[in-house]
Amino acid sequence: MRPLLLLPEMLLFLGGLGVLIGGSFLPRRRLWITRVAAAAVLVAAIVVAAVLLTGPGGAAFDGTYRVDTATGVVRIVTGFATLLVLALASDEIAGSPRESETYSLALFSTTGTVLLAGADDLLVLAPAFLLASIPLYGLIGLNGGAASAEATMKTYLLGALFGIVLLLGITVVYGMAGSTRYGDFAESLAHSAPAAAATGVLAIVCGLMFKAGGVPAHFWVPDAAQGSSGTVAAFLTTVPKVGALVAVYRLMSALPESLNWPAFIAILAAASMILGNLAAYWQQDPRRLLGWSTVAQVGFLLVPVVAAGRSDLALPSLLFYLAGYVVTNLAAFSVTVAFPTLRDINSYRGMGFTHPWLTAALAVALLGLVGVPPTAVFIGKLTTATAVWDGGYAWLAIVVLVNSLISLFYYLRWIIPTVSRPAVGAVQVPPARWAGRTAVVAAVLSLALGVAAGIVWSVVAAN
Repeated sequence: MRPLLLLPEMLLFLGGLGVLIGGSFLPRRRLWITRVAAAAVLVAAIVVAAVLLTGPGGAAFDGTYRVDTATGVVRIVTGFATLLVLALASDEIAGSPRESETYSLALFSTTGTVLLAGADDLLVLAPAFLLASIPLYGLIGLNGGAASAEATMKTYLLGALFGIVLLLGITVVYGMAGSTRYGDFAESLAHSAPAAAATGVLAIVCGLMFKAGGVPAHFWVPDAAQGSSGTVAAFLTTVPKVGALVAVYRLMSALPESLNWPAFIAILAAASMILGNLAAYWQQDPRRLLGWSTVAQVGFLLVPVVAAGRSDLALPSLLFYLAGYVVTNLAAFSVTVAFPTLRDINSYRGMGFTHPWLTAALAVALLGLVGVPPTAVFIGKLTTATAVWDGGYAWLAIVVLVNSLISLFYYLRWIIPTVSRPAVGAVQVPPARWAGRTAVVAAVLSLALGVAAGIVWSVVAAN
């Protein structure tokens, strides 16, 4: 193992520890130093990850952790996403008593997310799941208030439940396969009792769905998006999903065809898409709407997993879609952070006349989530649908198309008021500076990823 193979993960974890300890010695007026330190750590981790991505892959911890293109892309995407979240924090939580704790918890959760993506052994997957999950409870609860307390309790209870389900699944799979390494699953589980093996795998996937925010472990996402601060909501609806979905892909790629796992993942994908879209239809709170939208997006992101091992497009399309989704979703949440008092989509009425750049950023983000060209999510949906079609699940590709059209309705319910004339005597609310800039930057990146899809694809498709 090369000594620096895990340097990005070490930087993130030690950075979180340093921010946590350093923040306890700083007066509140100087806690901005911890934000700068966290940003420096993230930039360093991104640079190192990019350098390592250009070299050969490898394995760590006696082959239980894989460093390859998928791990490298997840390192860069999650690091950059957390960096954008820190920009949002510059407006929302700067100077608050728990500022340094917020940054440290975000770094710890990001570390766990990356470890989830690279795990090649169930005994690495379990602690990575806990490291990615436990900080979220604290992040959601730091906002204070009844809504935050309810969201924290719901997230904690569901996290504990599905954490137990995950561990139960690991126990069953180990008992059936005699090993916790992914590389041993195909041969061992193929000769095991199908029902028992399928039960163990199903439990592991359901546990990972808590991190991803998809069916059947999705119930916490809308409440957490609505009850937590905008900074935290933007983080928890983007970063943890990246590692969880890559972890599901790795696990599914190691399973034998005899378990018929593609059908199970296809059902989860369709259920997440349909339920998320239907629940988002009549939401008035923009963050709760985006919370349900996140559940639907997880369904779209599960589609290429169905084609794992059946199409060469599966993994590249998943990685590209994840990168596009992260910047697009962050653009939408950044607008809500820029206007924290606007908690009804109709209250955005007239924003196109007063803040045209932010309105454009919001339109790009919401239409991007639909999958309108030339945004990155359009390329992601197109390639994932192609992959699953090649993999023999044409009906799921049709479900992707239908649900994309359905989602257009509730996104337009938010866009239309922004381009309507403001009401007479309406008070103009100035946007938060950093959040507004972050929204525009993220929206531009969503367009840039779509336009430069060929260049990005050559990176994510590298072996």
